[in-house]
Amino acid sequence: MIVCLCHRVSDRDIKAAVGQGTCCFEVLQDDLRVASSCGCCHDCAREVFDQACSARGQAVAPQPALATTA
Repeated sequence: MIVCLCHRVSDRDIKAAVGQGTCCFEVLQDDLRVASSCGCCHDCAREVFDQACSARGQAVAPQPALATTA
């Protein structure tokens, strides 16, 4: 299934990246460009990524905290 229409990234592409050791969603975004244009696929891409990591018994790197201004 195509997850990211903008960059034609499929669920298989995401699973393959995880299989090759990607355990950080931000690295996945840099490598595949998934969820980096319009952002509509972000939630789906993240879900596929998290499931692929869990299936491999791989810990998912935590998302960095967003900076807040006071």
